[in-house]
Amino acid sequence: MRTVSLGNITLAPAEARREASADAVGELARDGQAPLTGNGERLPLLASPALDGTGVAAAHASSRWDIELSVHGDLAEVAGQWRSFELEAEHTVFQSFDWLANWQRHVGGLQEVIPAIVVGRGTDGEILFILPLAVETSGALRRLTWLGWQLCDYNAPLLAGRFSARVSPERFLMAWRSTVAILQSDARFRFDLIDLQKMPECAGAQRNPFIDLKVSAHPSGAYAAMLGRDWEAFYAAKRSPSTRKRERRQLRQLAEHGKLRFVEVEGDHERTRTLATMFEQKSLAFARMGVDDPFLRPGHRTFFLAAANDAALQERIHVSRLDVGTRMVAASVGLRYRGCYYLILSSYDGGELSRFGPGRAHLHELLRHAIAQGIECFDFTVGDEPYKRDWSDTDINVYDHLMAVNLRGHLVAGLTAQFRRVKRCIKQSPSLLLYFA
Repeated sequence: MRTVSLGNITLAPAEARREASADAVGELARDGQAPLTGNGERLPLLASPALDGTGVAAAHASSRWDIELSVHGDLAEVAGQWRSFELEAEHTVFQSFDWLANWQRHVGGLQEVIPAIVVGRGTDGEILFILPLAVETSGALRRLTWLGWQLCDYNAPLLAGRFSARVSPERFLMAWRSTVAILQSDARFRFDLIDLQKMPECAGAQRNPFIDLKVSAHPSGAYAAMLGRDWEAFYAAKRSPSTRKRERRQLRQLAEHGKLRFVEVEGDHERTRTLATMFEQKSLAFARMGVDDPFLRPGHRTFFLAAANDAALQERIHVSRLDVGTRMVAASVGLRYRGCYYLILSSYDGGELSRFGPGRAHLHELLRHAIAQGIECFDFTVGDEPYKRDWSDTDINVYDHLMAVNLRGHLVAGLTAQFRRVKRCIKQSPSLLLYFA
């Protein structure tokens, strides 16, 4: 662990400044970091502009408070304070300690990912934020990313309840630049490129401070629906009478092949069996589409099996399926958190029963179940599948931040940025998406 205290104008300790690479320091200076005075102090820093083109609000009294930063490369070091902090903090469900600890254990560890967890505290010792970062290595390139970002639909910091009142946008940008310098000063965490993907505009009810960095729209969007209190009313609002008639006819046809049952899956054995079938259904679907199967990547299946059966996640993780007789025709994995249901995995049997819409029937039952449980928001998460738009009334903007800190990073960043622009253009254009499908 490494700790440094940030004063009103001193961003990094002398040791960190001496050890930081010249490339990294030069890039930070070009990115707008305040210059050093002869005493090693930094001149006042102007905040970066907000996304809408207006200036960030002027710093208020809270921006004068010190922030102490500590960096942890071992999740065990921060397990207790993270779990305690997340109970009251603003964040998405994907920043739960146990979710990310499972990812690191089963996926990140295989890829030699190094956690770089940054804890920011006020002068009173209270945690202001936790940044669940990591350093990933691919060949000769090292990236600073969000921990577990590949299997998290939203990546964001954990923020104290009064974070926005205590830390101005300007102050957070200063703390972030110091964080980058501190990480670069330690060989374990040194990187060539910052690549922070799928960042929502808000972390809980508060604005995500990372949106004030230079960001671009993520190639895919995210979608959510406000459910209301009555399934039939919600269903009627989303589907025309003719569509509802057709879907109910298909449901009766599906029931002709066996008794229909919506099952909330409990117990390690049943959850493991259900997920194993889901993986096979998804693998067949990926093969039909001619795309790579992400569940064949090292550790991915093991991660979801471990998370589904982790006692610490039982309050949040929800596994369900639709059975026709003894046959599992559709299944899903969701996460429940603070009045919201996040659908993260779903599959259906692509065999002879697929013409009766088993996946759609299961989604209907899942939405009905969520409404009955008092869930207010159903989040379909990141992805531009047409059915998500059909059910949703809310578009969730997600953003990426990509910045090189040396020549190697610049070479990769340019190609990466261009690729993502093209990808987003294709995804946001129905005609192009159909052409490249």
